[in-house]
Amino acid sequence: MADSRCRACGVAIGRYAEASVCPTCATNSQTGRSVVVRTAPIASAVWLWSTPEAATAIATRDLPTILRAYRRINGTSQAALAELLGYDNSYVSMLETGRRVISDVGTRRHIATRLCLPPHVLGVTDVDDIEYRAMLQFGDSTVRLAEIARQAGHAVEAVNELWPLVARLEARASEGRMERDSLILLAQARVALGVSLGTVLPEERLSAAARWTGQAVKIAAYLDDSHFYAHTLRMHGNELRKAGHPGAAVARLDHSLQLSSDPADQGGSLAFLCRAAGELGDADRFDTALSAYRGLLDRNTGSGLLFQPFTLREIELRGLMGTGRVPDACRLVSRQAGTPAAPQWFIIERVTTGEVLIASQEIVSAAQAFTDAIESAERHRLPHQIQRVIRATTAAGMLSLADEAGAALHRIRAMLAAR
Repeated sequence: MADSRCRACGVAIGRYAEASVCPTCATNSQTGRSVVVRTAPIASAVWLWSTPEAATAIATRDLPTILRAYRRINGTSQAALAELLGYDNSYVSMLETGRRVISDVGTRRHIATRLCLPPHVLGVTDVDDIEYRAMLQFGDSTVRLAEIARQAGHAVEAVNELWPLVARLEARASEGRMERDSLILLAQARVALGVSLGTVLPEERLSAAARWTGQAVKIAAYLDDSHFYAHTLRMHGNELRKAGHPGAAVARLDHSLQLSSDPADQGGSLAFLCRAAGELGDADRFDTALSAYRGLLDRNTGSGLLFQPFTLREIELRGLMGTGRVPDACRLVSRQAGTPAAPQWFIIERVTTGEVLIASQEIVSAAQAFTDAIESAERHRLPHQIQRVIRATTAAGMLSLADEAGAALHRIRAMLAAR
């Protein structure tokens, strides 16, 4: 279908969307429809063909090589393979040894279907397969551009760009029509979608973001790429923390840190680990992670959203509060450290600063910090940051400001609710 616009918020939906509202509005809908795309279990053959040995066999486009690799990796007999394909054992034996060559398209398509292979692997190309390969060609760019949009404060647009790509990839995966490059793209799209949802969803729906990043981890574990596996673990760990599971988050982030070798990646894992440890109230773990993070930042030029002085200060403030060291946080709050790398980090810092200023009885300054956060969070449609403001101001008896935050939250919900 041609590009259309969401009837709830007016954002462009995209040519592959089937609903009349964008996925962000559907996910935030008060009707409870919180799942953007329903994932089906991926066929076991997808895991089989994601292994490096299978990828090497597929790259040959040689049927005998592929059949032998299939049996070896799957631990199946020639008779079992013959039964799967619907052929005699002797016929499969001739195929494996190259004594029988298949040239007709119908038979090759049949074998590709039974082995859950993309048809083009065996030289069969149809219109659907051509469109699918074109999608893969541009899919990586879609994920990258969506990530740039999210970091620039346009997480809603990022979700709406990623959703049709993920929907199509999930549909293909559920049919078993995937190969290694496709799986990598699916995992990249899943984690990007999860993180973007984790930016725009209200607190009560953040588990949806964690589910998407968790689905990415499942694929990454099979891909023999420690860098990407570390990335998915890092982002999943943070979404688990946001969804209220800091203990599980620590386990994922520890694993991510062990796999990371790049300083920026290590810094990202340590930043999230500090957050999770602070929310657990684990002062020793927080101090250890913070010290490693600060030392790493001192030795390397900061880059990205997480690996820089501004982020370090906000993380330290929140961790000190979480581990009961309020006086230390109050002393730190007056020290400034650089500028935020993205709009959402300005909002996050304003909320944290407001919480610390309340603790130090600087009510006027706290109110200004919260006001800044509310205005920016509404502009960028970040409901869970406004929910943080509501909790903090209500607990401090700043009821007029809590009402102001509540009104902003209501406006966001109204904008994003599917009508």
